[in-house]
Amino acid sequence: MKMLLRPPALRRGDAIGYFSPSSPATAFAPTRYARAQAYLRGRGFRLVSGSLSGASDHYRSGSIMARADELNALLRNPDVRCVMSTIGGANSNSIVPYIDYDALVRDPKIVIGYSDATAILLAIHQMTGLVTFYGPALVASFGEFAPVVDTTYDFFESLLMGSGAPPYPYPMPTHWTDEMIPWEAQDRAKVLRPNTWTFHGTGTALGRLVGGNLNTMWGIWGSPYMPEIREGDVLLIEDSLKPISTVERLFAFLKLNGVFDRVSAVLLGKHELFKDGDTGRTPMDVLTEVLAGQSLRVVEGFDCCHTHPMMTMPLGCEVRIDFDAQQVSTETPWLA
Repeated sequence: MKMLLRPPALRRGDAIGYFSPSSPATAFAPTRYARAQAYLRGRGFRLVSGSLSGASDHYRSGSIMARADELNALLRNPDVRCVMSTIGGANSNSIVPYIDYDALVRDPKIVIGYSDATAILLAIHQMTGLVTFYGPALVASFGEFAPVVDTTYDFFESLLMGSGAPPYPYPMPTHWTDEMIPWEAQDRAKVLRPNTWTFHGTGTALGRLVGGNLNTMWGIWGSPYMPEIREGDVLLIEDSLKPISTVERLFAFLKLNGVFDRVSAVLLGKHELFKDGDTGRTPMDVLTEVLAGQSLRVVEGFDCCHTHPMMTMPLGCEVRIDFDAQQVSTETPWLA
């Protein structure tokens, strides 16, 4: 087990470098991309563009080695203090064997993203011990409209620009949305819904936070790049646009691998535009059926996922879930 490595805090005026490890969002969504750049510059950051910005190779931004080279250039750049994905996709796992992990050991920096970038975040943590962050991506998150983009940014700033000293109790956002509007046609804020989290269970769970996008974790499972799910871990799982059949398969995959026997609790993120197959069932309903009476504490509807706004979570650090007080908080430092 590697010693936990923590990156320095981000400061106003620092450079954020961005990369496209899979889908070419900077090419197919130029308006949203420009809006995201303007948003972060307006918050006082400098931006360093990855070498594949604006590029497209059909379903991906570039070849496997071109995508690895883009990320490595940012990891090796001493001026870049935060490395952020632009979006997810389906093929980030292709580049994990070629990441310059030693560069991050020499110069730890914040690495953040979500969705398909889960493969990179978990691989970096596994290979280096560095705390990585499941949180916003440049185009997907900061190209959104107010008010949700501001709430997403507030979590980003609170976690990454403070002292990094626990505890940090996560306040539940008052509203959320998964309304789908074509990115290049969007000219208004999305319709918001009142928010709820449901705490299934009692007592307190305390453990290392591990996880991210479940469909992506499946793509590195059993490899040297996937952290072993240990006794007492808190598992974050979320997904987007999946049919109920796929969700059942993935939840059953975790059960068959003994994951639910080991973790102390699950943070189940909201599922963006879940396709229930006209069953009327929710992802929590599916999980309950898969568990088949097995005891498992779950926070349902957590806002570290594909919906807006999105919280920022430190993978590799301990989190506490108080099911009686209905509170989720960090419990170990996440910044140097």
